[in-house]
Amino acid sequence: MSVVVVTDSSAYLPPVEADRWGVTVVPLQVIIGGREFDDGAQIDAKGVADALREWTPVTTSRPAPQRFADAYEAAAARGATGVVSIHLSGEMSGTLDAARIAATQALIPVEVIDSRSIAMGLGFPVLAAARAAAQGAALPEVATIARTTAAATQSFFYVNTLEYLRRGGRIGTAATVLGSALAIKPLLHLTNGSITLLEKVRTTTRALSRLEDLATSTAGETSVNIAIQHLSTPTQADSLATHLTTRIPNLNHLMIVEVGAAIAAHTGPGMLAVTISPEP
Repeated sequence: MSVVVVTDSSAYLPPVEADRWGVTVVPLQVIIGGREFDDGAQIDAKGVADALREWTPVTTSRPAPQRFADAYEAAAARGATGVVSIHLSGEMSGTLDAARIAATQALIPVEVIDSRSIAMGLGFPVLAAARAAAQGAALPEVATIARTTAAATQSFFYVNTLEYLRRGGRIGTAATVLGSALAIKPLLHLTNGSITLLEKVRTTTRALSRLEDLATSTAGETSVNIAIQHLSTPTQADSLATHLTTRIPNLNHLMIVEVGAAIAAHTGPGMLAVTISPEP
C-alpha cells in the first residue's frame, strides 16, 4: 500500500480487521495507582475494573509523540508515500495533538484527522480509509473517505452510572444531570466530539430497548455497518445483535467488540454501545 493508516487503541478494532487491512495501532496509556500500562498490550478492561472496585486511582494519558513518530517512520521504511492518521476526539484526549506534533517531523506526508468520536465511531472511519488505501487510493482520497465516514457515523451508549465519567471529567454537558440523577440509567451519545446526555431512563431494560430503537431509526433504509461494543456484558450485547439483525433491513455487516482499558477507566463495567455507520 502506498498510503498507510494509523490509529490509536481507543478504536478497539478487532485484531483480525486491523491485521487484514494493515492498520497500525498506537496504544494509549492507562495509569493505575501510579503505574503506566499500554492499553490492550499490558492491561485490559478486567484489570481496570478490578482497580476501580478497589478504589485504586485510574487515569488515562495520550501516547507520547515519539510513539506516533515511530509509527510514521516505520510506514516510510516500508515504502509508504503517505500516512492518514485518524484518532479519537480531540475534545476527549490530547492524542490528536501528539499525532500532529509527530506529523511535523515525519519523512513522508501525514494527514492527521480528528474522528470526533471514539471506539467504533473511530474504528469505522479507520476501516473505510484502510480499505480505500488497499485499493490504491491516493492520500487526499483516503483522508476524505475517513472524514466523510466519521461525519456520517453515530454512536449511542448506556452506562450503569455516570460516576466514572464524572471522575474522569469526560461527561461534558451531561454534568448537569449529576447529584440525584446519578441513580438513573443514562443514555448518552457523541455530539461535536463530546459525550452528552441523550435521555434519562429508570431501568436497564428500558435503556437497552431504547438503544435498539435508536439504532433502528438511525439506520433507516440505508445500507449500514453496525458495531455493538460492551464492557463485561456479552449476553446483553448478543441479545442486542440478534434484535438488530431482524429489525434493520439493509444491515451490511455487524460486529460485536469488547472494548478495553482506556474506555473502561472512564465508563466502568456494564457499558453497552451501538455505532451505526453507512456503508461507504
